[in-house]
Amino acid sequence: MKSAEGVFQLYIDGEWVGNQSGESFAVYDPSTEEEMARVLSAGPFEVDRAVQAARRAFDGGPWPQKTPLDRAQILFRLAAKVREQLASLANVEARNSGKPIVEAEGDIAAVAEVFEYYGGLATKIPGQVNPVSANALSLSLREPVGVAGLIVPWNYPLLMAAWKLGPAIAAGCTCILKPAEQTPLTTLMLADWFAEAGLPPGVVNIVNGLGETCGVPLVEHPLVDKIAFTGSTEVGKSIVRRGADTLKRVTLELGGKSPNIFFADADWEASVDGALFGVFINQGEVCSAGSRILVEKKIYSKFVEAMAEKAKTIRLGAPLDRETKMGPVVSKEQYERVTTYIDIGRGEAKVAAGGGRPAAFSKGYYIEPTIFYDVDNSARIAREEIFGPVAAVIPFDDEASALKIANDTNYGLAAAVWSRDIYKAFRVVKALRAGIVWVNHMQPTCVEAPWGGYKQSGVGRELGPWGIEEYLETKQVYINLDEKPIGWY
Repeated sequence: MKSAEGVFQLYIDGEWVGNQSGESFAVYDPSTEEEMARVLSAGPFEVDRAVQAARRAFDGGPWPQKTPLDRAQILFRLAAKVREQLASLANVEARNSGKPIVEAEGDIAAVAEVFEYYGGLATKIPGQVNPVSANALSLSLREPVGVAGLIVPWNYPLLMAAWKLGPAIAAGCTCILKPAEQTPLTTLMLADWFAEAGLPPGVVNIVNGLGETCGVPLVEHPLVDKIAFTGSTEVGKSIVRRGADTLKRVTLELGGKSPNIFFADADWEASVDGALFGVFINQGEVCSAGSRILVEKKIYSKFVEAMAEKAKTIRLGAPLDRETKMGPVVSKEQYERVTTYIDIGRGEAKVAAGGGRPAAFSKGYYIEPTIFYDVDNSARIAREEIFGPVAAVIPFDDEASALKIANDTNYGLAAAVWSRDIYKAFRVVKALRAGIVWVNHMQPTCVEAPWGGYKQSGVGRELGPWGIEEYLETKQVYINLDEKPIGWY
């Protein structure tokens, strides 16, 4: 995958290739701020080359002849390879993204699980016989949508790639995958095993590059039938606009400002842990992070105090240290974004914990777990996605006020409610405007269940059978059973 100069190349039409410009960009270890690798940068020429390869593979060659069972076995082989290489993949993922090694190992195991799930689902895509009044048969057939452009974020690099590759391959699509420029390394490692797993050339292509010079040409390319994107809401809106001229099918998993709601009757220890875990896992770089922590006034002061005390025990450290609970944020750009929001928060609310750079680290993009309290839901730190270890704690009076605050947002990805009162919990679940709602938990993700949001948190769903639907077209076939020809008289 590397050139003679030691630079990671592009994967197009089953081969590692260079680029026309010769330009490359650096990939960093955010815990040391040091360069890990260099990666060739794809531009419009390389994007077109990858799209043409995917188009050829979809329209002819061996891929359209592969049966659902063939596609299933490819995904099972990919899963087995991921499990075999889990340690090396997790090591690179942790160093490249900054996440703790234990979390990275869990992510890589989940990659294998996703490939296995869609391997199982590949042979279970049903058609349908439609009842019609004529002497005829009406059939509904499910077919792959075509060439899919897959654009993934930097917070869960290989896992988000698997969320898209798994169903796309199972459905029979061909793909151009664009990793985030900050974290492309594990995706490139995966490509080394495509041929071994049985993927014909052109079925999956990987183009590294920046959004403007690589992502935009991919979205606008007329031979791309579908775009699947995970990332910010603003970029998602731009993708919809840029894909409109060719009426691309678009799946968007976008931002969130998820409410994590705690009633006074909830289990105390589980609630405090759930509040912290919900917002500080993966350094807060989670689209579904429970960054708005809504607490009933009966327990509010005590809850804020308990959160602040426990937040001080969260161990920040090097990604490869197995005792680390929080690593650095992914990049200098993200560090500056988060610390800017912390400065904004100081003018909007009170600080219960954190708010700065840990004294123990002279290098690396480390930020203390930060808790603001007495936050009004109109504050910027309550309305805008920060994507870092920053919590906004908001008090509420009762069930009705909790729901009013929770739903008062442009986002609707996820939410959680904590209570021992099952009736109250389910009333809240029904009233929350969010695509994912957890009860007495925060952040569990099941490959079998749909993932996606309401409002400006996205369009469409990933995971489960819903995920593969996004890569399928429906064709109606009408078969006349009358022997006489049809005419006008």
